[in-house]
Amino acid sequence: MTRSLTLRLLLLSAATLTFEITLSRLFAVAQFYHFAFMVVSVALLGFGASGTVLTLSPRLSRTDPHRALPLLSLATALTILASYLLINFLPFDSFRVAWDRSQLAVLALHYLALAAPFFFGGMTVALLLRAFPNQAGRTYAVNLLGSALGCLLALAAPTPFGGEGTLVLSAALALLAVPGRPIRRPLNLLSVPFLTLTLLELVLRASALPSLLPDLRLSPYKSLSYALRYPDAEVLYRRWNAFSRVDVVRSASIHSIPGLSYRYLASLPPQDALFVDGDDPSVILPPDTHPDLFSYLPTSVAYRLRPEARSLILEPRGGLDVVTALALGARQVTVTEVNPLIVQAVGPLYRDPRLHLALEADRSYLRRARGETYDIIVLSLTASYHPVGSGAYSLGEEYRYTVEAFEDALSHLAPGGLFVVTRWLQETPSESLRAFALAVTALERSGADPAQQIVAFRGYQTMTLLVRNGPFTPAELQTLRDFLAGRAFDLVYAPDLHLEETNRYNVLPQAIYAQAYRALLTARPREAFYKAYPYDVRPPTDDRPFFGHYFKWSQAPQVLAELGKTMQPFGGAGYFVILALLVLALLAAGVLILLPVMVRARDTFSPKPAAYFALIGLAYLFVEIPLIQRFILFLGNPAYAFTAVLFTLLLSSGLGSQRSERLPFRLALGGLVVLLLVAPLLLPPLFARMLGWPLTLRLSATVLLLAPIGFFMGIPFPAGLRWVTRQESDEKIIPWVWAVNGAASVVAAILAALLALTVGFGWVLRLGALCYAGAWLTAGASPDRRLSPPPHP
Repeated sequence: MTRSLTLRLLLLSAATLTFEITLSRLFAVAQFYHFAFMVVSVALLGFGASGTVLTLSPRLSRTDPHRALPLLSLATALTILASYLLINFLPFDSFRVAWDRSQLAVLALHYLALAAPFFFGGMTVALLLRAFPNQAGRTYAVNLLGSALGCLLALAAPTPFGGEGTLVLSAALALLAVPGRPIRRPLNLLSVPFLTLTLLELVLRASALPSLLPDLRLSPYKSLSYALRYPDAEVLYRRWNAFSRVDVVRSASIHSIPGLSYRYLASLPPQDALFVDGDDPSVILPPDTHPDLFSYLPTSVAYRLRPEARSLILEPRGGLDVVTALALGARQVTVTEVNPLIVQAVGPLYRDPRLHLALEADRSYLRRARGETYDIIVLSLTASYHPVGSGAYSLGEEYRYTVEAFEDALSHLAPGGLFVVTRWLQETPSESLRAFALAVTALERSGADPAQQIVAFRGYQTMTLLVRNGPFTPAELQTLRDFLAGRAFDLVYAPDLHLEETNRYNVLPQAIYAQAYRALLTARPREAFYKAYPYDVRPPTDDRPFFGHYFKWSQAPQVLAELGKTMQPFGGAGYFVILALLVLALLAAGVLILLPVMVRARDTFSPKPAAYFALIGLAYLFVEIPLIQRFILFLGNPAYAFTAVLFTLLLSSGLGSQRSERLPFRLALGGLVVLLLVAPLLLPPLFARMLGWPLTLRLSATVLLLAPIGFFMGIPFPAGLRWVTRQESDEKIIPWVWAVNGAASVVAAILAALLALTVGFGWVLRLGALCYAGAWLTAGASPDRRLSPPPHP
């Protein structure tokens, strides 16, 4: 493979990976989380489909890469831009799909349009593998290296260029690979400045990138879309970074103070609303807000019980809990906030001399601040109300609401300190009941008695938990009752609760919350309660951090009966949509694998190569996806985790691919299986020890931990290509096994996420190890057991 082709492959690989990551961010802002899985499956489907087309067209597969790559690069760039324009001007309405079947056609059109750039990118790789089968390791290595560089670009570009600008930048990278004149001389020191100047010019021109495309069109059901429809709505702030878009909107019609007692009769102050990714509005109050308002919030009781408290507020978004603490007399307030754009948007609040800001995730701060104790720790309510019945919001990782997170917070309470948690009320009790289960489990694991150390009360919207370091005293319980009576909040649980005390102000037909809390606390064994309860309210752990996943299969008849009758994405069948995507992925995979065989029956290939490449396709995603999800906790946010894990795996896989000819294949694959079996046991204690380290050290540790895994993961694919070309004596098999590998990856991308919900990240990693072991056995059962030629002299 010439240097010219190598450079073009590098640029095109970087472009497609940048596009994939940016597209997932754009969908997160414009739509809902379901579409992140759509992006991954679309990308892999496009790659797999390219192999199918080349298998069905031997003439096309023999095209000279020097002629084909400029055209493929141009097609990639044009389809990147065209696909964005299509989804922006013909948006898919996930709320109408239950009754408007035309939306299914729109969804299918989106799939085809978004798959096109990945189809052309995948065809580039497949053509090069077909043209240079003896250099499969090098080709695969360059592809992975370019993808790794694309990860870095997708992390760095959104801050200066925005989401739309980063997408244009990915198209520009593909255009750089278009010039048809091959580079016949080796790349040397003179070419380095040329490439550097070219990229510098690209970056300098990129200041205008956002204006080259129309602004991203948000779903009309996003909270930001609602706010912008107010007649006097004004956008005060809008910024992108690698993991969010933050907007601040001002309007006289914005009134949102979750949990405020209905006995507060004064006028609400003017408010701004802060939105992250177009949703979950958080109130920003003016600095001159009258302190009396804050005494009507449920969290204010903590400051009545602990006057002049030393407080810690965990990720408060717009800062309502921070203003409450300052207004009610906290002598010192520490705030953790992981997103610098939020701090910038909120502005003057964080300049109060009583306030200390820690710009990091709350879990890492709690591990770093060993020995620090607080009178009050507040876990801020930052999510909007979402009905939980359909499982529509199941797949979001929430490491702030796990047993380990609650244990970390409780360990930082001073004697008699209070941990304050507020969640939305749901009927049947679910969201707040799971928070209660978390507190109960965390206390029990520390050897405490939860029956004596928890109080719960509700208003008409929210439930608030107070978890004390030590048993509540009679005087504290009386102060609490006086506060609840004055604010019309209902007691739900207290150590000395009498059932007749409940359900007094916000009256329900039955005291369902008090009954559910008591039943959970007294159940022996508690697992029997969880099994019998209509929703899954087991406390999440760091291995399964899905606080929003309440779905049980016993709910299926109810969800299907309500399909299209609730104001939720996909008609209220969100969890079933993920299952439907899995079925579609299986169908697509079947077509990609079986179609070439059925059409070209005379060229039917042995099933062993298909099994081998399907297994390693499944395995790679079964490793990559849970590692990304697991490292969100370690690195503090999804963007850092996605970039660091993907960059490390791709780069080290590229190195492994390059060295694959010199390493004994079966030994390398056996070593990989061992590493993957050890990883679920090794990572949790390492995370516990290193979570408080500075981010730069945690990023370095991520590279060191994952590089050996990635190195060995890069060996099976090129080694397998050398094996099948010798076994079949027909290089036409290469596009087909490329399609098989891509098709299996399409299935794995969705299946891995669903399995993580059910069994946790550790078991998905073990399943990846099992798939690699299956590939090891498949290759070991072949007549040619080595799979790679002897080392070069």
